[in-house]
Amino acid sequence: MRRPAYERARIATGIVHFGPGAFHRAHVAWFIEQLLTHDARWGICGVSLRSAELRDALAPQDNLYTQVSLGSETPYQVIGALMQLLVAPESPEAVLQRLADPATRIVTITVTEKGYCLDGSGNLDLARSDVQRDLRQPYAPATVHGYLLEALRRRRLAGHAPLTIISCDNLSGNGLLLGRAVRQMAYLLDRSLARWIEEQVRFPRTMVDSITPATTGALREQVTAALGLEDRWPVQRESFVEWVMESLPGEDGPDWARAGVILTDDVGAHERAKLRLLNGAHSSLAYIGLLRGHRTVAQAMADPAVGTFVETLMREDILPTLHAPRGLDLPQYIDSILKRFRNPALEHALEQIAWDGSQKLPVRLLGTVSDTLAAGRPLERLCVPIAAWMGFVRLKARAAAPLVDPLAERLLELGRASQGQAASDLPAFLALPGVFPAALAASEPFRKALAHAYDMLAREDSSLGRALG
Repeated sequence: MRRPAYERARIATGIVHFGPGAFHRAHVAWFIEQLLTHDARWGICGVSLRSAELRDALAPQDNLYTQVSLGSETPYQVIGALMQLLVAPESPEAVLQRLADPATRIVTITVTEKGYCLDGSGNLDLARSDVQRDLRQPYAPATVHGYLLEALRRRRLAGHAPLTIISCDNLSGNGLLLGRAVRQMAYLLDRSLARWIEEQVRFPRTMVDSITPATTGALREQVTAALGLEDRWPVQRESFVEWVMESLPGEDGPDWARAGVILTDDVGAHERAKLRLLNGAHSSLAYIGLLRGHRTVAQAMADPAVGTFVETLMREDILPTLHAPRGLDLPQYIDSILKRFRNPALEHALEQIAWDGSQKLPVRLLGTVSDTLAAGRPLERLCVPIAAWMGFVRLKARAAAPLVDPLAERLLELGRASQGQAASDLPAFLALPGVFPAALAASEPFRKALAHAYDMLAREDSSLGRALG
């Protein structure tokens, strides 16, 4: 049981993090824990944009929690980097004061793809009600962008240093997209502030990687037995952990490299490989595995038809769309991903991976499909997981089960209206706003390959095995 290797009372809060969920606490906070052993300036203030559940769970234990690494051995580590937790709807002014504090230099973000308020073209979605609210009431924000803008306005007015704002979500070009959306909102409110942000505020691109299953009752019992104390909200992740970040000009900021972060000028290649090979394969496993009746990633990989299909998809369909960044051997990277997927200690629920499919598919699979189409290569295998997602939606609707997705209401409506035939069902799915790019949705080869996969998966005699073959 590793404990914090520093005097916690001496830690200052220099980082504000939006979205302190399991991934942040198991990954980003773990790296920052390494920073604190030699630099006490970088304690974390976590900000929840919705729920007080985590704050209420961790407050009685001084925001300490246990991180468990899952592998052949199971080390435990108490993380002390999280110094404060704020709930934005309850204490918006406290959040803004912390962001505007001159001691705060870094903002990190894990709010999932849907938290970026983007439309299908990657711009700020001005049709969203929360974005419109922030434009009407910029001093009482609701979105991440709104909080950042008001904090930057206050910092500029007070003569404080700008912030470095680091997206840690699975979006291609995450820093570029976040920076553009923040500036777009700024230009609608205060053009001089927008120009200052463009000149002064950094939004580095990053790539983060570590499979993080949800916390379960079994994990809580396991940690209580190991710790000898109750931990109300421990987290677990695989032993593999990686954070790749765009190199920043010299400044008096965190020594990221010393904490184990990989600094590079080619984040895009790392990110593209991870999003397509790991995340794309993960989503494929989720939808196909659930249709096959499996519960976890390891169970799905143990199914010969599913395991073989996913490996073939990675090696023959996804790999040709990538180029390797310096120091990364892509075939070996695929080997390592497959080994991670087969880790029996990882009880990673397919249902959890299946959440928010309308937001994940565009960045995890549809870019690969578009590149494959442009290169004139076969699309059939790549269309199977997309059709499986549609089948997953149809099954949820048929069972009147809840669906975790920003488009849940629209998707369930489509699922209920579906007849299980591509000719009648696909046009409605392909017209979903912000999911399928117009050029791809209009492509005849794509529509034909997707229709074939959809019809095979929809058949009651379960043609899934043949589709995977």
